[in-house]
Amino acid sequence: MSIALLCPGQGAQRVGMGVFWAESSPAAADVFRRASKALGFDLLKLCADGPAEQLTRTDVCQPAILATSAASMAAAEDRGELDRSAITVALGLSLGEYTALYAAGVLDLEDAVRLVRTRGEAMQAASDAVASSMTSILGANREDAESIVREATVEGGVCVVANLNSPGQVVISGDVAALDRAEALAAERGFRRAVRLEVAGAFHSPLMEPAREKLSEAIASVTFHDARCPVIGNVTGEPTTDLEELRGNLVKQLTSPVMFEASLRRALADGATRFVELSPGRVLCGLIKKIERGADRAALDEVLA
Repeated sequence: MSIALLCPGQGAQRVGMGVFWAESSPAAADVFRRASKALGFDLLKLCADGPAEQLTRTDVCQPAILATSAASMAAAEDRGELDRSAITVALGLSLGEYTALYAAGVLDLEDAVRLVRTRGEAMQAASDAVASSMTSILGANREDAESIVREATVEGGVCVVANLNSPGQVVISGDVAALDRAEALAAERGFRRAVRLEVAGAFHSPLMEPAREKLSEAIASVTFHDARCPVIGNVTGEPTTDLEELRGNLVKQLTSPVMFEASLRRALADGATRFVELSPGRVLCGLIKKIERGADRAALDEVLA
């Protein structure tokens, strides 16, 4: 079996995530203990009790999701439901790329949660500087979305394609005024829905440029270990084990579109026979279903919970 490990990104958070894993698996509980010690606060309590407003903060939910994903992987290994040696490639959606690097052995757990905490703080600060957000346009392809963002962008404004997730699901990022225009254009052109996402700002857009320096410094300070398997980068949609490329991809990802559909297609082309999605959620299994309906896929939230 050739397993492609899918690691969820921001937006998958929910109050109560991770509790089942910590209560049912000593290995998962240890993940939360180590992550909490590295961050200096009780991450499991925050996941368990919220409040939701706190858990959805960019600087909080990123380490919380990574720890939950790592805990679910530890629990699955502990129970014999996941063989890490069968993982031939790892890929994640945005934040999930850091989890993929942890799963591939490139990042230690403590370094991974501290990095995404710093990433979240830098992104939150950039978001606070400009009123901005993201919108999912259902039914649109890349060409449709690019046409919409071109027309929606006026002088001094920002509106770009941010995520290419699957056929018919494209996410755009920009300042609030530009997104208002883009959503109106999407409705005029007959797309099924244009949904404003509950995120702090315009991720994967030029508006995240102020976060680059702080994140670059944090990444440069962390030891990257040789990868046990390739990690497919969001920016390239290509697998790599080259440590400098892996570092560079994390920085580029801040302001570049996420090529997740291309990443999934590459995993399929390279022979992945099973897709396993870490907790929380099952969104990524839904994306692979849209690309290859018959693909063998399983979300740990469904299999083990």
